[in-house]
Amino acid sequence: MAGEMRRARWIGLLSSIGLVLTSCGVAQTRAVAIDPAIHKIKHVIIIMQENRSFDSYFGTYPGADGIPMRHGRPTVCVPDPAVGHCVRPFHDPSLVNEGGPHGVVDALRDVDGGRMDGFVVSALRGRHQYCARQPFSPDCTQDTGRRGQPDAVGWHDAREIPNYWAYAEHFVLQDHMFEPVRSWSLPAHLWMVSGWSASCSVPNDPMSCRTDLSKMRTQERTEGSTNTAPYEWTDITYLLHRAGVSWAYYVAPGTQPDCDNDAMFCPPQPQRVGTPEIWNPLPDFQTVQQDGQLGNIQPASAFFLAAQTGTLPAVSWVVPNAATSEHPPASIAAGQAWVTSLVNAVMRGPDWSSSAIFLTWDDWGGFYDHVVPPVVDGAGYGLRVPALVISPYARAGYVDHQTLSFDAYLKFIEDDFLNGQRIDPATDGRPDSRPDVRENAPQLGNLLADFDFSQPPRPPLILPEYPPPGPASISPHLRSRPSVRGPHRSHGASHAPHRRKRRAPGHRRRMR
Repeated sequence: MAGEMRRARWIGLLSSIGLVLTSCGVAQTRAVAIDPAIHKIKHVIIIMQENRSFDSYFGTYPGADGIPMRHGRPTVCVPDPAVGHCVRPFHDPSLVNEGGPHGVVDALRDVDGGRMDGFVVSALRGRHQYCARQPFSPDCTQDTGRRGQPDAVGWHDAREIPNYWAYAEHFVLQDHMFEPVRSWSLPAHLWMVSGWSASCSVPNDPMSCRTDLSKMRTQERTEGSTNTAPYEWTDITYLLHRAGVSWAYYVAPGTQPDCDNDAMFCPPQPQRVGTPEIWNPLPDFQTVQQDGQLGNIQPASAFFLAAQTGTLPAVSWVVPNAATSEHPPASIAAGQAWVTSLVNAVMRGPDWSSSAIFLTWDDWGGFYDHVVPPVVDGAGYGLRVPALVISPYARAGYVDHQTLSFDAYLKFIEDDFLNGQRIDPATDGRPDSRPDVRENAPQLGNLLADFDFSQPPRPPLILPEYPPPGPASISPHLRSRPSVRGPHRSHGASHAPHRRKRRAPGHRRRMR
């Protein structure tokens, strides 16, 4: 009752504010101008993988804002207290990595006030904290770096991830996609579906929620144990359900890709459709329970069937299990194969001609990145992550330099299916206490820039799930760029996508 009374008071207050703003001639929310061509996209599919920075996957991609280099050699150097000097980013041929811790404290340490030089320190601290307690764990005895060098500064290219580079070559690569929050997987996945990560102090009261960057899973299990829906704030499924827009959240059964509370190592934990957890947060949202939408959370096998039969919902999210997540220590080849199978399923099905696949990674995973994250509010942005747009209407061979975050996915969904309605407590009919409407952030770019709806739908690009290695990305003297410290000059939403020039392939290198 107290929660209902508080919500009623807030509704009245927000309505009054809206009337005052209207009478003063001030827009209550920013006007949304929607290009009608966006409605050619009838199926939005968000594939979320795990724990990679942009530089770790595309830092040597031609035309992208990658690792600063001169004559094919990195010009940046990251302090390594274990060896007493700094270490430079290096090509890592290993398919299994370790990375580093990636919580709130680690994000601050890695960014280091804009110096972007804390990655090795974080990796060493994370390993030491765990291995001091578990010295004989295989996680503590294996060497995943190069001559003992932490692989947090290692990078991959088409030799290890040829399909991802092929998608970038044929579709759109986004080189300024930032995690929406400076934190680990759970807050990132909450932000993906709701534009916020919070903790709520009063059950059934969205106005009691406050921003929570750490969002420890054990808190949800122990605090307020009588509350079966600890996520009381509004998420995008509430708006979709109210508008009659279909959605589904597809979960790969198996084990969780990460550890609770952002631990670097832990025993395997089960993951399945009925288990509310880090990569499956929607069962814990009050809106999903109240709207009777728990059945929309389905096993990944249902995604393949829907793609084959042309029955994909308007909005899909797809999350992996531990083996296919690319989260260290999972093989990046297994993760790439999983993603390729998802993309191939859509491309082979009747919904390809009206689909947009947004592929990204939930956080940076402790891996090196050289771009300073923009400051939007007290929660973000976090560090850069890889991101691709795959669609028959995607621009061919473009790098998008707009400043983006997962909020851009919500914005695209809202523009395409909800007439521009935002998850906005002032207008969505379900007030919560979120501090801002991230979809309206002035820094945020628009995914429409990645599409050319004047072109006929492009044919599928069917790739093998386990392809042979591609060519090396760098040969001596092929790439030269000045050293950059701090924000890169291409940083921001004002830069339009541009066509890349093809580079001469280098030698192939045997993978270990």
